[in-house]
Amino acid sequence: MNELFWWLKHIVLALVSGIFLIFGFHVFLAAYTLNDPFSFVLTFFASNLMMLISAALMIGFIWRMAMALRKECPDKDGK
Repeated sequence: MNELFWWLKHIVLALVSGIFLIFGFHVFLAAYTLNDPFSFVLTFFASNLMMLISAALMIGFIWRMAMALRKECPDKDGK
């Protein structure tokens, strides 16, 4: 049960970070519709920070799941 919870937690966290990545991209595109330069700069950098953090988290969660799968699978050498 504990292993199932671990997998479920990592899958949900990877999906949530993917949603925030998509939301950051939408904010990035919305920044170009703004007329005020100050608002544009703030929105542009906020969207980039949002995308950077969510992408790093998603890569980390996927990396952990890949390493867990690699440990479960036996080597091709049979060792």
